[in-house]
Amino acid sequence: MKNRVLFLLFLILLLASSLRIYGLSRSDTLSDEVLYGFRAVAMLDFDEAADQTTPLEWFDPNIPFWTHLSFHDHPPLVFLIQHASISIFGESNFGMRFPSALFGVASIYFLYLIGSLLYSRRVGLLASALLSVTISHVFISRAGLQESFVIFFLLVTIYFLLKALRKENYFILAGIFFGLGLLTKYNTFILAPIFLTYLLICRRDLIINKKLLVGALLSLLIFSPVIIYNIKLYQARGHFDFQLSYVLNQPHPEWQIEPGKEIGSLGDRIKNYLPELFTANSWLFVSLFFAALISFIWSLFQKPKETLSRHSFLMIAMTFLALLMLVIGPSTRFLSMITPFFALTISVFLYNLYQISASWRIIGREKIALSLLSLVLIFEIVYSINTQILYYPKGSRFWTWSEVRFDNYNWGYNNLADYLARELAGKMPEFAFDQKYKFIENIHGAALKVAAGQKLEPYPALIVYDSNMQTAAQLWVLDRLQIYHAWPVIKTETYLSILKENGLDYFTRQGFKYFYFIRPTDNVTQKRDHLTDTGKYFEENLKAGGKTPIVVRNLRGDEAFHVYKY
Repeated sequence: MKNRVLFLLFLILLLASSLRIYGLSRSDTLSDEVLYGFRAVAMLDFDEAADQTTPLEWFDPNIPFWTHLSFHDHPPLVFLIQHASISIFGESNFGMRFPSALFGVASIYFLYLIGSLLYSRRVGLLASALLSVTISHVFISRAGLQESFVIFFLLVTIYFLLKALRKENYFILAGIFFGLGLLTKYNTFILAPIFLTYLLICRRDLIINKKLLVGALLSLLIFSPVIIYNIKLYQARGHFDFQLSYVLNQPHPEWQIEPGKEIGSLGDRIKNYLPELFTANSWLFVSLFFAALISFIWSLFQKPKETLSRHSFLMIAMTFLALLMLVIGPSTRFLSMITPFFALTISVFLYNLYQISASWRIIGREKIALSLLSLVLIFEIVYSINTQILYYPKGSRFWTWSEVRFDNYNWGYNNLADYLARELAGKMPEFAFDQKYKFIENIHGAALKVAAGQKLEPYPALIVYDSNMQTAAQLWVLDRLQIYHAWPVIKTETYLSILKENGLDYFTRQGFKYFYFIRPTDNVTQKRDHLTDTGKYFEENLKAGGKTPIVVRNLRGDEAFHVYKY
């Protein structure tokens, strides 16, 4: 029996790895993953956001030591892990996303362990199988976002806390992983009320346990860099970091916009809960969950004490996570945090249904149950592949693929990045712009020194781009070349302004010999608050002057970008 379980678990983890790692680089970088991956390249708390500056900009050139203990908007662990991955695999989509995939697969293993502890190995296997194929977790594991890390630390901490109910030494491991979870994202703090509530209801004898106290102190110690960062930030500017200052309603004049905080009123969040739930998951997965929920409510009326006793931890965890979604907003990426618990709830329901069916005297009951389960898993696999792995999804939205695909749709930004990589291969900037900040100058100096050491060819090129590009893609594809590799990259508006002020031959006089102008076509998403016509008019002038564009096509063959090299 044990060998069979291990073999099935191995197959589940193999399937999960395939769904998360295969074709990991192929989708465009359009979401907040860029805001983490970009800064993870050099552990640099700077991403050219003029409306949300950072301590590095405030204190440059005399940057105090504490600014390196955390980031202005999030704790540092995800950045650090991504930095290690990028150091190994390079500045690529794969390097940015690979840690999420690894933590996603690890989460499936720990859900199996939790399901086995709370219920049985079969329930654990079923839960891990569902989580391995459902779109919400496949998507979040293929994106360089924080939630894949958060889910892992939630599950591994819960596992050791549940183990600690039997053997107190596990409180120490739980404390270590809880502290690491807090270093990942503040949302992980939801574990504290979950477990304290469970102890108050079910195990009051452990509330003043010495090992629990040691675990809590270890959590605090691990989290201490962020605490020091916020103390120093408060002393310097009168408020804490972006997230804490928002929660505490502190004024922060340096951050004029609050991205991610446009979550509407409580009524809006309640109204959006169900639609976002269906966006984050397949319709079948959500339907199975509601069937399980109805079954639970029925059993609660039939056998209240037994039901509450058996499912107390799962109930408490689900309740607090559901409340957290109402506080932070039920967006698809945040709802992924509750997906493992949905999978566990569905698994308990399906296994109970299977056990009840024994009294129905159905011929071939096991084969029928296995066939139905296989159909569910196959549907989820196909749904996930269609949404995340195929270059472009097939069929109708909602029924055969999820809207989360638009978070990394193949518009053609990757193809533009590939074109630029080919053009700049074996070359280094012959000229670099002067920078406003000393820390950027230092990065440029180091990059040019490395390039010179590799004996790359100096290339006097200037890259100009239409600013009507998707913000995150622009940051990863173009701004990264400028910040980390010193390539002269500017917007069309800046380019024309400089020419107007200094003469049409200004850049030629400076020694530039090769010019690239990049403009997205109407086939590419242009996710900007304010679109401009500057790039359009500049392209028309280039065409009138006899310039012919190089066409960069997306994976479907559509014209995605026009690049004028002259």
